[in-house]
Amino acid sequence: MKTTDEILASGRIIAAATGFDGGSGWIAGLDRKKPNHHAVVVWSYGGGWDHVSVSWNNRCPTWDEMCEVKKLFFYPEEVCVQYHPPESEYVNQFPYCLHIWRCQQPGMPMPPSWMVGLKKGQSVDSVIKQAEKELTEGGKTKGG
Repeated sequence: MKTTDEILASGRIIAAATGFDGGSGWIAGLDRKKPNHHAVVVWSYGGGWDHVSVSWNNRCPTWDEMCEVKKLFFYPEEVCVQYHPPESEYVNQFPYCLHIWRCQQPGMPMPPSWMVGLKKGQSVDSVIKQAEKELTEGGKTKGG
């Protein structure tokens, strides 16, 4: 996760408060249709986790908005997630709030990109070959 100084240097974050492990405020211009409306943001990097929460007062942030938040708060090659925990662990204090998390320990797992689709410049044939190779390596599929 970027430092608070790096986050504020973007010029997009209006800080209400900052502390030893993060801050809070608003993100300017996140809703391109309503550039004068600001999303509420809270960020922290304590307890082994980097975290950003974003909310509007009347709707959840869109996928594109969450991608923009990721760019504002995290470095391009950092892996971040939006968790769907077990229902018994649900917390919903703000109905229109979404969160991005990054574990600070190295080795956060990710599924292979071919399970989602083609990356820019990849051919269908190359992705099929990659998938076949990974699925048959060692003679077993994951979990098999």
